[in-house]
Amino acid sequence: MSGVLTSGRRYRILNLVDDLSREGLASEVDFSLPARRAIQALEEIGLERSFPKSIVVDNGPEFRSRALDEWVYRRGIVLDFIEPGKPMQNPFVESYNGRMRDECLNQHWFREIGEARSTITEYREDYNEVRPHGALGLTRSDRSRGNGVVWI
Repeated sequence: MSGVLTSGRRYRILNLVDDLSREGLASEVDFSLPARRAIQALEEIGLERSFPKSIVVDNGPEFRSRALDEWVYRRGIVLDFIEPGKPMQNPFVESYNGRMRDECLNQHWFREIGEARSTITEYREDYNEVRPHGALGLTRSDRSRGNGVVWI
């Protein structure tokens, strides 16, 4: 995703979403998000939770890099690329991105990148902690109480 500061400068957002729980795991926000930044976010999540067997990604340059290729190989992770121009093949992150656009980015004008980071982090926390997830019908607190949903 991308957004624009009031100065006209574009920034990028890399959202990482768990397809099972629909939880927003991370939102990296910066002017540039090279592969090493995606790797850092994935590494932090993997060390905290465990590493996934596969990751569904689009065809962005950060996912087609040698660095990411080497990282997933070392971790035994498969990159599952969607077909170019077929975002519907990655529905959970696309739904999350759409909601973030409608409910956060379109509601704010950011003057600086720090404001964008802070507000986007608050949005992700609210999305995970407070709001019900439509497809699951549960909030995170419901899931953590053991209501039949496996927390990965």
